[in-house]
Amino acid sequence: MKFKCRPPFLVLLIVVGCLSVFFGMQIRTAATAVGHARKVKARMVQFGPCVERRLKPDFLRVGVPFAPAYVTFIAFKRERVMQVYVAGPDRRFHLLHTYPILGASGKLGPKLKEGDRQVPEGLYRIESLNPESLYHLALRVNYPNQFDREKAFREGRDDLGGDIMVHGSSGSIGCLAMGDEAAEDLFVLSALTGLENVRLIISPVDFRTNAVAEPHGNSPEWTQELYDSIRTALRGY
Repeated sequence: MKFKCRPPFLVLLIVVGCLSVFFGMQIRTAATAVGHARKVKARMVQFGPCVERRLKPDFLRVGVPFAPAYVTFIAFKRERVMQVYVAGPDRRFHLLHTYPILGASGKLGPKLKEGDRQVPEGLYRIESLNPESLYHLALRVNYPNQFDREKAFREGRDDLGGDIMVHGSSGSIGCLAMGDEAAEDLFVLSALTGLENVRLIISPVDFRTNAVAEPHGNSPEWTQELYDSIRTALRGY
């Protein structure tokens, strides 16, 4: 007599198999997250004390505890500087430090596609930290954000590019290269503050002192809409 699986038993086998695959993936994902957290912690142990010594006088000057409750990085493409603003629980931001941007490719105007060598422009956040970057340390920018994706969808663009970083070293294609010491400061500040409380604004110019930005000729019609949102965001700093 041939053995035949009854339908309920066959369903049970399928369910068990699916659950095994699912939980296996969950375990691997959790293990990867734990491993990444350990590497970030190791970098914090390595660079944290040096960063604190470098920045503690600035924190004392502005009257914000180290570590801050909120951090905003503001990069200006024309001026080639990044300003770091910090705030305590009261959300009153103070200019902590200004760093030169050592490398940033492209022209004024938003990033539109893979390979255009443009540094993005807009209101972003830091979505992860890379403790093993080829460029010392790196902070991953959430480009393309919702605004970028919505504009691309309306225009039929589907290859927006990605992997935009704020990192060390001095060479870059589409990223912001800050030098190794500055990258350590930004990395440690982001980790101490918590990524959910870190904001990044990338602006073509400092609209607080320059009323006009002249993007490259291929910039889309909605560029001024983007710049208006950046102007509004900068008023808080």
